[in-house]
Amino acid sequence: MQTILITGGAGFIGANFIPYFLNNNKEYHVVNLDVLTYAGDLQNLKEIENNANYTFIEGDICDRSLVENLFKKYNFSEVIHFAAESHVDNSIKNPDAFVRTNVFGTFNLLDVAKNYWMESPNVFKKNFENSRFHHISTDEVYGTLGEIGLFTEETPYAPNSPYSASKASSDFMVRSYFHTYGMHVVTTNCSNNYGPKQHDEKLIPTIIRKAISGENIPIYGDGKNIRDWLYVLDHCKGIELVYKNGKSGETYNIGGKNERDNLYIANKICEVLDEIHPKEKSYKAQISFVKDRPGHDFRYAIDATKLEIELGWSAAENFESGILKTIQWYLNKYN
Repeated sequence: MQTILITGGAGFIGANFIPYFLNNNKEYHVVNLDVLTYAGDLQNLKEIENNANYTFIEGDICDRSLVENLFKKYNFSEVIHFAAESHVDNSIKNPDAFVRTNVFGTFNLLDVAKNYWMESPNVFKKNFENSRFHHISTDEVYGTLGEIGLFTEETPYAPNSPYSASKASSDFMVRSYFHTYGMHVVTTNCSNNYGPKQHDEKLIPTIIRKAISGENIPIYGDGKNIRDWLYVLDHCKGIELVYKNGKSGETYNIGGKNERDNLYIANKICEVLDEIHPKEKSYKAQISFVKDRPGHDFRYAIDATKLEIELGWSAAENFESGILKTIQWYLNKYN
C-alpha cells in the first residue's frame, strides 16, 4: 500500500479532495497533516475519520523535525501540498504569516522530501524512483487581466498581493527543485473555487450567510471584479489527473470557464434563495457596496486547454448548476 502525505487536508479544497481520493484509490493510505488554523475544520472530514486508510496528524509544515519524523514513520512516497494561508484580506493585514507558511513551509516540505527520496541530484533511492511532489497553487500568481485574454501556463508571473506573491514564491521554489535536483514535481494553478466546506469568510459563503441572517451583503467597490469560478469537485478531479499522469516539471492550469463578476454572483445567489428559501421580499434588497480593498485585481480567467488536451480533463459543472448545489449545502449547514 502506498502512503501519501497530504498537507492542509482540513481546509476547503483538501477536505473535498481527501474523501474523493480515498473513494477512488483504495490502495492508498492518506496521512493528513494540518495545523488547524481558523481555516481548518475536522468537521469537514467526519465522513472519513474512521476510514482505516486515513490518518490525521495535527502539526505545522514549518516544523522540520516533525515533517522528517513523519517521513520516517510512514515512508511517504508521494506528497500533495494544499497547506497555505490563502485569504487576500488577511495577507494585507498580516503578510508575515503568509511568507512563513506559503514560502518557508513549502521549502521545508520540498527539502525533506528531496532528502528522503534522493541520494543526490537526479539520483533516486531505491523504491522512490517515481516519487512525486504535487504543489497546489493559484491563478492569482499571474496578476490581473484586462477585459479580454486568459491566463495560460506561459503567462508571466505578476502577483499583486502579499498572498499571491507568497504563492508565486512557493511555485518558484518547487520549480527550482525540479531543475536543480531532478525531483519529480508538478504544479497546478487553479481559478476561484467554490462549493461545500468553504470557510465562512469567503465570498460565496458570506453572501449566503448574510442573506439568510438578514444582514447587508457586502460587495467590494462596484461589484464588477471578475473571477473564473471552478466547482471544487471538478478541481479535485483535475488534481488527481495531474498527480497521476502529469509530466514532471510541468504546470497545469485548472479553470472552470465560468467568468462571473461579483455583483452577478450576489444577484444569482439571491435569486436562487428567493426561489428555494423565500421570505417577504427579495434577498437582493440586502446587497450593499463597501470600500474596495487595496490592490484588488480586476479579472482572472484561466485557459485550461493544456489539461483538457493532454490529460482529458473537463469540468462537469457550470456555475449555475454548481451554485445550486453549493447553496443547498450551506442552507443545511446554517440552518
